[in-house]
Amino acid sequence: MSSATPQPLAGPARRTVVAAAGAAGLAAALTACGSGDKSSDTVNAGAGDGSSGSTGTTGSTGSSGGAAGGAALAKTSDIPEGGGKIFKDQGVVVTQPTAGQFKAFSAKCTHQGCAVGSVANGVIVCPCHNSHFSAADGSVKQGPATQPLAEEKISVSGDEIKLA
Repeated sequence: MSSATPQPLAGPARRTVVAAAGAAGLAAALTACGSGDKSSDTVNAGAGDGSSGSTGTTGSTGSSGGAAGGAALAKTSDIPEGGGKIFKDQGVVVTQPTAGQFKAFSAKCTHQGCAVGSVANGVIVCPCHNSHFSAADGSVKQGPATQPLAEEKISVSGDEIKLA
């Protein structure tokens, strides 16, 4: 018999295991809140052709969006009347509640932080739990969300919509 002390087998360091577990948890949490859709969705509300409106109103309150100030988002003709367009990369949704009036809101649902998924017939819809928000002012039309979408500042100049 040998009197040698058993040596532990080489394996990953404790820090490596803890870091990997944390990264996996973060990835799972981010995946649960996102959707694998393309970077923006446009839904036509059928209330108009979306080509009207070379002037418009701007959002007047709220926090700054995810894009740099002054970044062009879209042409006014890209936003259908009664509907809107979601800009996932910038984290905003731009709507045209009535002809020539443009509004912008955070694309993050106030219920559990999911990205909103569609805009039609004057309503912004979150696909996670079916919360509905007004395309005119971001207010809750149907829960489970209880807080409105945060309004984002935009500017409309000619036919171009920009984050303010």
